[in-house]
Amino acid sequence: MAQDIRDMLKDYLPEIPKLSKGHEARFEDKLDIAFSEKKSDNSFFFWMKIAATVVVFLTVGYFGYQYFQKDTTIDNQLVNNTKEVENETPTITIGNLSPDLKKVEDFYVTGINQQLASLNRTPENEELITGYLLRLEELDNAYKTLNTELNEVGPSEATITALIDNLKLRLELLFKLKNKLKELKTLENENTKNMEA
Repeated sequence: MAQDIRDMLKDYLPEIPKLSKGHEARFEDKLDIAFSEKKSDNSFFFWMKIAATVVVFLTVGYFGYQYFQKDTTIDNQLVNNTKEVENETPTITIGNLSPDLKKVEDFYVTGINQQLASLNRTPENEELITGYLLRLEELDNAYKTLNTELNEVGPSEATITALIDNLKLRLELLFKLKNKLKELKTLENENTKNMEA
């Protein structure tokens, strides 16, 4: 029984099983079923990927917009209507004295802030606006001084009238600035038309 293994392997023919009839067709059917289900799943995931991408872009766009909007805020707000606490003593403003005075103060403060917010600065009108804003800052400092007097001395008709006149003067000053800006713009438009002609 001593045979050489090399000779045995040369003579050995393995039995190859024969596949039954229609085996290939059944296998293809199984493949079609398996891959068609995955295809519908892929379609679902494809749309989910698109939706996720859209959400990411919208989020980045929103936060980017918010970030860049912070840089364009208006620095012109000179009316400070906040109440500051100094040494635990409550401060009094004319709005605290009566509801009617509160309405008057709110009217002027809102008007001033609205006019300041609507200023359109350009290199041509920058000097004019800066001059008016410096004057408004002086009036705001005077208003703070009058408020301090109101708190230290107490409410008097003269102080209340001076505070209201200060607010009124600031609003009138802003209206004058708006008119000057309109005149400046009209003058620039006329100069442009004359140059074109």
